[in-house]
Amino acid sequence: MMETHIVGKAYVLGDNVDTDQIIPARHLVYSLSDPEEKKRYGQYALSGVPDAVAGLPGGRVPFIPEGEFRSPFKVIIAGKNFGCGSSREHAPACLQIAGVAAVIAESYARIFYRNVVDGGFFIPFEAADSLVGKLCTGDEVTIDVASKTVTHAGTIYALRPLGDVETILEAGDVFAYARQSGLIPTPQPVGTPTAGRTAGS
Repeated sequence: MMETHIVGKAYVLGDNVDTDQIIPARHLVYSLSDPEEKKRYGQYALSGVPDAVAGLPGGRVPFIPEGEFRSPFKVIIAGKNFGCGSSREHAPACLQIAGVAAVIAESYARIFYRNVVDGGFFIPFEAADSLVGKLCTGDEVTIDVASKTVTHAGTIYALRPLGDVETILEAGDVFAYARQSGLIPTPQPVGTPTAGRTAGS
């Protein structure tokens, strides 16, 4: 289920942040199904972002503190074409594992955006106007999901409507949405009689 209000620190990036910057290929060796290995994806989230870009405009600001697996930044502010590059699902997953609840970008790479929505990893907002340069890394922001706004220090910025993907995000992910919509059957507990049959028949 989506949060209705997201409150936290922002981390600001620029244009064309690609999936190898979000999670470098050398770190794709950990299992997403093993809790101890999965947290490594949080540890290395955004570790491929160049020093001159990380935490714009002042240069390198660590997204993940040394030795930690979670980020102090809950919201990412980015420019155009966020998530370009390969189609790896590890990229949106690692941001969620690091604690990101929302990304606000000017635009997204199509496959990355679809992966975010299908997995329900976080809310992929688009800014009505560029927020890069208006917000700084470390700014405390509040996102009102219902009104599609983000607020910092009393200034309110508009976000674009999520459109049809909002119902998928509200359900949790694309599979939860499909089950709720009757597009795929809901898994039955082991031992539950199937329709039209009684136990022992």
